[in-house]
Amino acid sequence: MQAYLTFNGNAAEALAFYAQCLGGKVLFSMTYGESPMGADMAPEQKKKLMHGSMEARGHQLMASDAPPEYPFEGYKGFTLSVQSNDVKEAEKLFDALGAGGQVTMPYAPTFWAAGFGMVIDKFGVPWMVNVEAPAKA
Repeated sequence: MQAYLTFNGNAAEALAFYAQCLGGKVLFSMTYGESPMGADMAPEQKKKLMHGSMEARGHQLMASDAPPEYPFEGYKGFTLSVQSNDVKEAEKLFDALGAGGQVTMPYAPTFWAAGFGMVIDKFGVPWMVNVEAPAKA
Protein backbone atom coordinates (compact mmCIF):
# COMPACT_ATOMS: atom_id res chain seq x y z
CA MET A 1 0.00 0.00 0.00
CA GLN A 2 1.29 3.48 -0.85
CA ALA A 3 0.16 6.95 0.11
CA TYR A 4 -0.83 9.43 -2.60
CA LEU A 5 -0.89 13.06 -1.48
CA THR A 6 -2.52 15.97 -3.25
CA PHE A 7 -1.00 19.43 -2.83
CA ASN A 8 -2.01 23.00 -3.49
CA GLY A 9 0.62 23.85 -6.11
CA ASN A 10 3.77 22.74 -4.28
CA ALA A 11 3.84 18.96 -4.81
CA ALA A 12 7.24 18.95 -6.56
CA GLU A 13 8.76 20.95 -3.69
CA ALA A 14 7.19 18.59 -1.14
CA LEU A 15 8.49 15.43 -2.85
CA ALA A 16 12.01 16.89 -3.02
CA PHE A 17 11.76 17.84 0.68
CA TYR A 18 10.63 14.34 1.68
CA ALA A 19 13.38 12.73 -0.41
CA GLN A 20 15.95 14.92 1.34
CA CYS A 21 14.52 14.36 4.85
CA LEU A 22 14.18 10.61 4.47
CA GLY A 23 17.36 9.90 2.50
CA GLY A 24 15.52 9.00 -0.69
CA LYS A 25 15.14 10.20 -4.25
CA VAL A 26 12.48 11.48 -6.60
CA LEU A 27 11.70 8.72 -9.11
CA PHE A 28 9.28 10.42 -11.47
CA SER A 29 7.95 13.90 -12.11
CA MET A 30 5.57 15.14 -14.82
CA THR A 31 3.87 18.51 -14.92
CA TYR A 32 0.45 19.06 -16.41
CA GLY A 33 2.17 20.96 -19.23
CA GLU A 34 4.38 17.94 -20.04
CA SER A 35 1.38 15.62 -20.24
CA PRO A 36 -0.50 14.74 -23.43
CA MET A 37 -3.22 17.20 -22.39
CA GLY A 38 -0.69 19.99 -21.74
CA ALA A 39 -1.78 22.12 -24.70
CA ASP A 40 -5.30 22.30 -23.27
CA MET A 41 -4.22 23.39 -19.77
CA ALA A 42 -4.43 26.93 -18.43
CA PRO A 43 -0.98 28.57 -18.27
CA GLU A 44 -0.96 28.66 -14.44
CA GLN A 45 -1.72 24.91 -14.29
CA LYS A 46 0.98 23.81 -16.76
CA LYS A 47 3.86 24.09 -14.24
CA LYS A 48 2.04 22.20 -11.51
CA LEU A 49 2.78 18.53 -10.88
CA MET A 50 0.38 16.11 -12.54
CA HIS A 51 2.10 13.08 -11.03
CA GLY A 52 5.29 12.42 -9.14
CA SER A 53 6.79 9.76 -6.92
CA MET A 54 9.70 9.42 -4.53
CA GLU A 55 11.26 6.44 -2.81
CA ALA A 56 12.87 6.30 0.61
CA ARG A 57 13.46 3.63 3.22
CA GLY A 58 12.02 0.92 0.95
CA HIS A 59 8.70 2.70 0.36
CA GLN A 60 7.22 5.02 -2.24
CA LEU A 61 5.18 8.16 -1.79
CA MET A 62 3.23 9.57 -4.73
CA ALA A 63 1.86 13.08 -5.16
CA SER A 64 0.26 15.62 -7.46
CA ASP A 65 -1.10 19.13 -7.38
CA ALA A 66 -4.87 19.40 -7.25
CA PRO A 67 -6.38 20.09 -10.67
CA PRO A 68 -8.69 23.11 -10.90
CA GLU A 69 -11.85 20.98 -11.00
CA TYR A 70 -10.90 19.35 -7.63
CA PRO A 71 -9.72 22.19 -5.37
CA PHE A 72 -7.30 21.39 -2.56
CA GLU A 73 -9.14 21.07 0.77
CA GLY A 74 -6.26 20.38 3.15
CA TYR A 75 -5.36 17.19 4.97
CA LYS A 76 -7.55 15.38 7.46
CA GLY A 77 -8.10 11.88 8.73
CA PHE A 78 -4.62 10.36 8.21
CA THR A 79 -1.00 10.51 9.38
CA LEU A 80 2.10 9.23 7.58
CA SER A 81 4.29 7.08 9.81
CA VAL A 82 8.04 6.51 9.60
CA GLN A 83 9.61 3.65 11.50
CA SER A 84 13.25 3.38 12.57
CA ASN A 85 15.30 0.91 14.57
CA ASP A 86 17.58 3.64 15.95
CA VAL A 87 16.56 6.35 18.42
CA LYS A 88 19.10 8.92 17.18
CA GLU A 89 18.27 8.31 13.50
CA ALA A 90 14.56 8.71 14.25
CA GLU A 91 15.20 11.97 16.08
CA LYS A 92 17.06 13.29 13.00
CA LEU A 93 14.12 12.22 10.79
CA PHE A 94 11.69 13.93 13.16
CA ASP A 95 13.74 17.15 13.17
CA ALA A 96 14.08 17.13 9.37
CA LEU A 97 10.37 16.54 8.74
CA GLY A 98 9.48 19.17 11.33
CA ALA A 99 11.68 21.92 9.87
CA GLY A 100 9.35 24.84 9.21
CA GLY A 101 6.38 22.84 10.50
CA GLN A 102 4.61 22.38 13.82
CA VAL A 103 5.50 19.83 16.49
CA THR A 104 2.30 18.32 17.90
CA MET A 105 4.06 15.82 20.21
CA PRO A 106 7.76 16.30 20.95
CA TYR A 107 10.07 13.40 20.15
CA ALA A 108 10.74 11.40 23.35
CA PRO A 109 10.56 7.90 24.82
CA THR A 110 7.05 6.68 25.62
CA PHE A 111 5.59 3.61 27.32
CA TRP A 112 5.30 1.90 23.90
CA ALA A 113 8.33 3.26 22.07
CA ALA A 114 12.01 3.97 22.62
CA GLY A 115 11.31 7.18 20.69
CA PHE A 116 8.15 8.72 19.28
CA GLY A 117 7.06 12.13 18.04
CA MET A 118 4.39 13.78 15.92
CA VAL A 119 4.75 16.75 13.61
CA ILE A 120 2.81 18.56 10.91
CA ASP A 121 5.33 19.43 8.21
CA LYS A 122 5.62 22.77 6.44
CA PHE A 123 3.20 21.53 3.75
CA GLY A 124 0.52 20.64 6.31
CA VAL A 125 1.06 16.85 6.16
CA PRO A 126 0.93 15.06 9.54
CA TRP A 127 3.75 12.62 10.42
CA MET A 128 4.61 10.22 13.23
CA VAL A 129 8.17 9.02 13.77
CA ASN A 130 8.47 5.85 15.86
CA VAL A 131 11.15 3.55 17.26
CA GLU A 132 9.55 0.51 18.86
CA ALA A 133 10.82 -0.38 22.29
CA PRO A 134 12.74 -3.63 22.47
CA ALA A 135 10.69 -6.62 23.61
CA LYS A 136 10.88 -7.32 27.35
CA ALA A 137 12.74 -10.50 28.25
